[in-house]
Amino acid sequence: MSAILETNLSELKLLGRGKVRDIYEVEGNLLIISTDRISAFDVILPNGIASKGKFLTELSEFWFNFTSDIVKNHLITTDINKMPTICHQYKNILEGRSMLVKKAKPLPVECVVRGYITGSGWKDYNQTSMISGITIKSGMKESEKFDTPLFTPSTKADVGLHDEPISYEKVVELIGNDKASKLKQYSLDLYNKANNYASEHEIILADTKFEFGMYNDEIILIDEVLTPDSSRFWSKQTYEIGRGQDSMDKQVIRDYLETLDWNKQPPAPVIPDDIIAKAIEKYSYITKLLLKSSGK
Repeated sequence: MSAILETNLSELKLLGRGKVRDIYEVEGNLLIISTDRISAFDVILPNGIASKGKFLTELSEFWFNFTSDIVKNHLITTDINKMPTICHQYKNILEGRSMLVKKAKPLPVECVVRGYITGSGWKDYNQTSMISGITIKSGMKESEKFDTPLFTPSTKADVGLHDEPISYEKVVELIGNDKASKLKQYSLDLYNKANNYASEHEIILADTKFEFGMYNDEIILIDEVLTPDSSRFWSKQTYEIGRGQDSMDKQVIRDYLETLDWNKQPPAPVIPDDIIAKAIEKYSYITKLLLKSSGK
């Protein structure tokens, strides 16, 4: 099965391409297509992970429905037959990897929630004893759980650029106190509900990021949600404080790239087939684990 790296739906208006998604406008709504592109270190790689876009879409659809009691979201349908007629001719491409969504105005903040100290948070803690301006208690070990999850927002960078951590005060400055307060509460509530669900499925949700937008003067959840591309999932069975964990995502690709003499700037090197196969296995495994009792 070959990976879909790009779509060209000539009858539809292309609005843009992100690291993974192609976005079209359809009758006042957006058609978001999750391709099989991979990015690492904010660089899009030349080859993709076959079916990755389908895993991302299936998980996002589940989580949007599961968390709709906390905050409304942009999802209209993933069913091609319920999409406008103009989309039907592209069924072979769209099936399983596309969402018709409301056209919201994105808020300029990445809403990161950290339940465990790892990744860039662990690096910042070792250097400054702080994460995103929040002072963290001394003596924490790598991968240890925080007493309460942290809201550590960042900027939303364009493709090829890096998101930069910002303080909560900066979020208030960007979007106002009322919206900032809601984003923080929504993000923490979403994380807690998702982490409790994941825990029942022998998975730890170490951290994740959410994006929100304005629609009819109301904050709604947009983009993708709680996928291996936007979240760090660990196995409860192998979890151990004091070391890095085996993530159920594209970490295997990052690890491979770290062994190369590559400056993390375009063009990126081609990923060998055996590494791609391991990544497909990771995406498939986490999707099956999370959805096995959901009725999907």
